Amino acid sequence: MWHSLTWEATSVCRSVRRCVTARGPERYTTVQSLKTAGAALVAWALAGWWWDAPMALLAPWTALFLVQSTVYRSLLSALQQFVVVVAGTLLAAGGGVLLQNTMAAMAVVLPLTVLLGNYTRFGSQGLYAPTAALFVLVYESYAGFDILHRLLETLLGATIGVCVNALVLPPVHTDRVRRLRSQLPRDCATLLHEVADGIEGVYDDGRVRGWYDRALRLTDAVAELRDARRWSDESFRFNPGHKLRRTVVLPPSADWDLTWDRITEHIRATIRTLNDATTLPDCVPGTLSPLLRSAGDVLDPGSADDRDRALNEMTAAHRRLTAVLADGRYETTPALGALALDTQRLLDDLTTFADAQDVQDVPQPRRQAS
Repeated sequence: MWHSLTWEATSVCRSVRRCVTARGPERYTTVQSLKTAGAALVAWALAGWWWDAPMALLAPWTALFLVQSTVYRSLLSALQQFVVVVAGTLLAAGGGVLLQNTMAAMAVVLPLTVLLGNYTRFGSQGLYAPTAALFVLVYESYAGFDILHRLLETLLGATIGVCVNALVLPPVHTDRVRRLRSQLPRDCATLLHEVADGIEGVYDDGRVRGWYDRALRLTDAVAELRDARRWSDESFRFNPGHKLRRTVVLPPSADWDLTWDRITEHIRATIRTLNDATTLPDCVPGTLSPLLRSAGDVLDPGSADDRDRALNEMTAAHRRLTAVLADGRYETTPALGALALDTQRLLDDLTTFADAQDVQDVPQPRRQAS
């Protein structure tokens, strides 16, 4: 039996070590879980073992919930929780002293603390207002000494939780931004190449609708990128990690997000026009196909020369497309004008993208921590 327990413990330790050394969500979850447990253990060691406080449970109980996903969120949650705990504790103590009856005090205090806890500025921490009141009323701890200890131990647990999260591998959320940054160009290039290959073949309404659905998902990915950007920016607020590490890994520039907001919108608009078009001149598919293929080539990973060549080919293809508008042999339709305008906008933003990529291709030293 002892051998079996030893084997199980060794297996668990190996799994934890793999999660900690790996990158990705597993590592983040494992590290934050261990930090949470460690914060509670430190809080108990100080309040229960060293200080021998009469209400030592409150310190580790508070620390458990303040190792949050970002340092900023830990600080904000600590402030919110301490305010609602103070309010709930004082309301309960006042109600208990005045009414001298636990049930009557609950009937008066709990509605007030629940309403206070639902105030939006307290967020998820508002729940602790009625919880703190319940602890006071159930145990009838109305004395000033008891109230002081409750507040001191709550403050101790909050301080430990925030410090552990800020000083022990403080969380920084840049991986999702970087993943979306590399995924968006690939997905856009794949779709543009597929549309370029498909429009010269047999026209199929179902296939065009499928392209349009994928273009909509690209715009959804940009919205996800904006959300990831906000999460990344928050993780850097009040985060001392840049002073505790030798180098700083900064998230990609937010200007990149704006460019991709426009690029994906132009791709969606182009495919929507193809989907809505009833008639197009016969020469348009043969002109539009190399234009979209070159647009996809700009987004494919490659050298600056490859991107410049693809941009030149796209520019030449766009001139041929606009020439159709001025050619009296072809009927000018709203769909043709919309295609010319959408692809011109796409060309302009791909030029911006290519210029930004050329700058990034120049090796840059990593910033040293101050």
